[in-house]
Amino acid sequence: MSAQDQPRLSARRICRSFGPNQVLFDIDLDLYPGEVHALLGENGAGKSTLVRILAGYLSPTRGDVCLDGEVRHYRGSGEAEADGVVMIHQELALAEQLSVEENIFLGRELRRGPFLDHHAMRERASETLAELETWVDPQTRVKDLGTSDQQMVEIAKAITRDVRVLIMDEPTAALTEHEVSVLFALIERLRQRGVAILYISHKLREIEQIADRVTVLRDGQLIDNGRMAGRSKEELARLMVGREIHDMYPERSVLASDAPVVLEARDIVVPGAVHGASFTLRRGEVLGFGGVVGAGRTALIEASLGLRARRQGQVLRNGQPVVLRNLRDAVNQRIAYLTEDRKGKGLVLNMGLRPNLTLLNLRAYCHPLIDRRREDQAFQEAIERFDIRLRTQADTAAELSGGNQQKLMLAKVMTIDPEIVIINEPTRGIDVGTKHQIYHFVRELTDAGCSVILISSEMSELIGLSHRVAVMCAGVLTGVLEGEQINEQEIIQYASGIKGVGVDEQRHA
Repeated sequence: MSAQDQPRLSARRICRSFGPNQVLFDIDLDLYPGEVHALLGENGAGKSTLVRILAGYLSPTRGDVCLDGEVRHYRGSGEAEADGVVMIHQELALAEQLSVEENIFLGRELRRGPFLDHHAMRERASETLAELETWVDPQTRVKDLGTSDQQMVEIAKAITRDVRVLIMDEPTAALTEHEVSVLFALIERLRQRGVAILYISHKLREIEQIADRVTVLRDGQLIDNGRMAGRSKEELARLMVGREIHDMYPERSVLASDAPVVLEARDIVVPGAVHGASFTLRRGEVLGFGGVVGAGRTALIEASLGLRARRQGQVLRNGQPVVLRNLRDAVNQRIAYLTEDRKGKGLVLNMGLRPNLTLLNLRAYCHPLIDRRREDQAFQEAIERFDIRLRTQADTAAELSGGNQQKLMLAKVMTIDPEIVIINEPTRGIDVGTKHQIYHFVRELTDAGCSVILISSEMSELIGLSHRVAVMCAGVLTGVLEGEQINEQEIIQYASGIKGVGVDEQRHA
C-alpha cells in the first residue's frame, strides 16, 4: 500500500457522550494525504464534537483516533499539534490584546538564546500574511483588526506550523469573495504538499468546488461517506436534513404601493466608515443591504440605531424625528436588532437559555421579582415556535449549536413584539435546514405587517428575500435596486462601484 493509499488520520468507531446524552455513534472517517474531505451536517449533527476529538480537544468515550495507522491518545490539542494535526476554529481563538505576530507564534515563540526573537517572528509573520494577501502590520493588536483580517490571522497561525492534517471549521464565514479565492489557492498548495484537509462548511457551492470526498452526519450518526464526484448540492442537502427541501425561498409577500415609510435615515455619516448615506424602509418590506465585507452596511445600520457614534444624520420613525442613543431607545421604538456576532454580542454564553430569552424585555417578566412561571411559559413557546433543539433545558447558550443559537436570538428579539426587525448575516455558519426555517420566518414577519432589514453577504439571500436591495461600496450607498434590477450582475456592479453614485466623489463631498 502506497503512502497515498493509507489514511493520514482516521476515526475508528468514535462514540462520545456528555453525561447521559450520547452525541456521536460509531463514527468512521478517513483523511488521506493531498485530499480535501468535506464534513457536512446540520447544526447539532455532531461535527464540532468529532473534529474536537480528532484535534485533541476532547477524548472519545469509545473508539480510537489513528495517525498513519497508529492509535493516538491525545491529552490535549498541544499533543495533536505536535503530531501536525492543526485546527482552525469557527469561533476565533485569538488573544485580542496581543499583536498579530504574537498570536501567530503564541506558545511556540522563536528565540535567540534566552530572548524572544521578535525580528524573526515579525519577518515570518509578514511572509505568511503576504502569502494570504493580507496586508496588515504584524505589530497591530488583533482587537484593532476587522473580522475578516482576524480570520486570516487565524489561518496564518495554523499554516506556520508543520501541518500534516488541517481541520478547517467554517473558514470562509467572515471572508470576502477575494479572500475566499486566496484561501482556496492556499488549500490547493497544501494539497500539493500532501496535507490532509478536513473542511467543514454549510456553503455547498464551496464543497462542490474543492472537495474530493464527503462525509455526512445527522443526529450523531454516519449517514454517508464517499467520493464527491457526481454528487449534487441537492443530494447533499437531502442527506443532511433527511428530507427533500423544496422552495428554499418563500414567495415574496406583495408590498402595497402605498405602504407607509416606517423608518428613514437621512445623510448618516460615520467617520471612516459611512459617507452621507440615506435609506427608507416601508411597512411589510424586506430591505436588503448588499456589498462586500467592510462596505459600511453594519456601520450604517448600527449608527442609525445609536449603537455607533455618528458625526451627522437624522433618523425618523413613522415620519417623526427620533433620538436613538442606545439599544434601549431602539427597543422603545419597537425596533429589534440581531447582531452578526451572536456569541460576542447577541447572547450571554455562560447564562441559561431562559434568561437569555427574556433579557431584552426583562421588565415584562418582573412584578417586581421575575415571574419564573411566566418566563418558563415563554421559553416553552419559543422552543416550539422556533424549533430550538437542545439536549436539556438546563443547557447554557454556549452548549447550543450555531443554528440553535441563532434561533434563540430570533426568539429573544420577538419578546419585544417588534414592528421592525433588523437581521445582520442571518445564516452565517448555519446549515441548510435552519436556513430554510429562517427564510420562511422572515416571510411570516412581513405577512404580519413587520418590516425587515436584511444585511447579508449571501447574494442568493438578498435576491431570494428582498423587495429592494440597497448596495454599498466603500462607505457609500451606491444605489437601491428593485424589480428586475435585483440580480447578481447588477448587485456586483453597484457593490464594486462600477455603477451608481460615484464613490470618490461622495467620499470627498
